[in-house]
Amino acid sequence: MPEHLIFHYQKEFALESGASLPGFQLAYTTYGRLNKERSNVLWICHALTGSSDFTDWWGGLFGKGKLYDPADWFIVCANTLGGCYGSTGPLSVDPRTLQPFYHSFPQLTNRDIVKAFDLLRQELGLGQIHTLLGGSLGGQQALEWALQEPNIFQNLIQVASNARHSAWGIAFNESQRMAIRQDPSWSGNSRESGLEGLKTARAIAMLSYRHYTCYEAAQQEPGHSTTDNFRASSYQVYQGDKLAQRFNAYTYWLLSKAMDSHNIGRGRGGVEKALKRLRARSLFVGVETDLLFPVEEQLALHQQVPGSSFALIHSSYGHDGFLVEEAQLTHAIQSFYQAETLKERHYENTEV
Repeated sequence: MPEHLIFHYQKEFALESGASLPGFQLAYTTYGRLNKERSNVLWICHALTGSSDFTDWWGGLFGKGKLYDPADWFIVCANTLGGCYGSTGPLSVDPRTLQPFYHSFPQLTNRDIVKAFDLLRQELGLGQIHTLLGGSLGGQQALEWALQEPNIFQNLIQVASNARHSAWGIAFNESQRMAIRQDPSWSGNSRESGLEGLKTARAIAMLSYRHYTCYEAAQQEPGHSTTDNFRASSYQVYQGDKLAQRFNAYTYWLLSKAMDSHNIGRGRGGVEKALKRLRARSLFVGVETDLLFPVEEQLALHQQVPGSSFALIHSSYGHDGFLVEEAQLTHAIQSFYQAETLKERHYENTEV
């Protein structure tokens, strides 16, 4: 069974912004065991509202007889710094004030987040990671981490993500933060601050996570007489209420800004030059109906990373297809591994 653990870092942690945290903790989950060679590590980076419990939101990929069988793999996933599933975040107590951080929690970038992940990696004594896998925000973090530590990762699988967050994506996120700002409670300091705004923000987000065809298939009225209280309307309300029961507005705000700041070219001479640092064998996966991270973004990465692979997921679910279409994702990853094995054998035969 998966094991849920806590990593404590008790030194000052400097952030890209120039601010710092007086230490932090990361909640993380492991599944399976290290082999003798310590060569079977899979590290997962989760999406914006995800947790370290990857079997909960990507369960079709993990388990006995599945793509990543714990009998063969040692799987690790950490709840992101700034999160609300056990890692240090805005609802955590600031040891300097003995009060929750709330609005005083410093802004994070993906570079800060993966630097925290890397401290956990070092604590676990993992010198090499066989595969680094992430989708959406987690895909941004995976790519950034593979560039920060190019000699650690053998394979990178980035799903429905990009090299630099688009103006379109930033506009979506800002629209959601505008909804949170309109909540009168947002200016206060309590666990419930901004929750009503968060509900609206989530409803806006759903329009970027799903696709027109998905809404038409699942939320369109069956007849022709409805004039109010539409299925699509109640669905939006339901999604907002559902997230508000398990999340908080501070973390949503914080991590959406981390997503906006994603740009692997920052301080590296641009995206193209930054990608030359990448050493991991790479697979970039897109979803054909993704409005938030359109396929053009994954194709651009594939074209700029020599020897990389690309796979397209067919789905009516839009961006959420990367979570829903587990069978297609499994096939894409299996094909990637098989192709890389063939390349290795060809190289070995050539060397001989």
